[in-house]
Amino acid sequence: MTAATRPRLDDPLVLPRGPAWKNRLALAPLTNMQSHADGTLSQAEFRWLTMRAAGGFAQVMTCAAHVLPGGQAFPGQLGIWSDAHLPGLARLAAAIRAAGAVSCVQLHHGGRRADPKLTGETPVSPFACAETGARALSTGEIEQVIAGFAAAARRAEAAGFDGVELHGAHGYLVAAFLDSENNHRADGWGGDFAGRSRIFLALVEAVRAATGPAFQLGMRLSPERFGIRLADARRLAGLLLASGRLDWLDLSLWDVTKAPEDPEFAGTRLIDHFTDLPRHGAALGVAGKILSAARADACLAGGADFVFIGRGAILHHDFAARALADPGFSARPLPVARADLAAEGLSPAFVDYMATWKGFVAA
Repeated sequence: MTAATRPRLDDPLVLPRGPAWKNRLALAPLTNMQSHADGTLSQAEFRWLTMRAAGGFAQVMTCAAHVLPGGQAFPGQLGIWSDAHLPGLARLAAAIRAAGAVSCVQLHHGGRRADPKLTGETPVSPFACAETGARALSTGEIEQVIAGFAAAARRAEAAGFDGVELHGAHGYLVAAFLDSENNHRADGWGGDFAGRSRIFLALVEAVRAATGPAFQLGMRLSPERFGIRLADARRLAGLLLASGRLDWLDLSLWDVTKAPEDPEFAGTRLIDHFTDLPRHGAALGVAGKILSAARADACLAGGADFVFIGRGAILHHDFAARALADPGFSARPLPVARADLAAEGLSPAFVDYMATWKGFVAA
């Protein structure tokens, strides 16, 4: 890649399926605790997301939406496990499109991190977890989880969304299958790499079978932590990209400049272990402390196709428009006043949640 051929932030992004994105800046899926207790969309969450659609982002993705009642991980989480969620979802998809952005729902199951106080159910995981009280899924229950993700994707398409992203990161249910330290299942869904990676490929196939040929599909991965080896994450990323079934792969890096935690890979950057993979037409997106136009552009220069903006989009609903207009743009410094966050479309519940992030909200 040369300076002349590498993508720019304002370049459109054409994916294998569905509508092109108007630029290379996407809204990261962000926990916001603004939905109603039954998982239906609230006006607060509608406002938060549609402000970002109007703020220049090419794609706007919802927070993690749980695909089964027992998968809820936090209060105020958006749901997509029932047709009762469809009216709010349809209203949101239409409004995002009207504001000029491509729409997406992130599909999620909390697994061992699901909250039994919210679900009334014992958390589940590929393996029993004494710390969280989670029990191991049966083989048949794994198939039911896959069916739940497929049904949720079909529901998102029916609501008018352009695509979905499968949440395979951060130690939640799907990511836990790749955990080499704990997933020792002997039924084909654990043990060796083929068994531990099987659910990722099965979910992709199930969603593709459940949705139309123009529906976009992405996958979020954690490249390390939660029992995941960097070598396994890289191998899985390569398989997913080579499958021809994904439109994008989303790498949640925590910090796009960081080094791997595995001392075996000291002296390298985490991002560089993925940007060299053949993509087979899919796009590679990265997320992690991208708080300026320069940092976003550096990700593209380093081999990413697009970037996900999280904290920057919390601080500025129009982060994308600002970054596209001004190469020197950088997000406001922390901590930030509650009134400023409210002006950016965060409800009191969302601001209270951000106050749990050290140094984010001014006292």
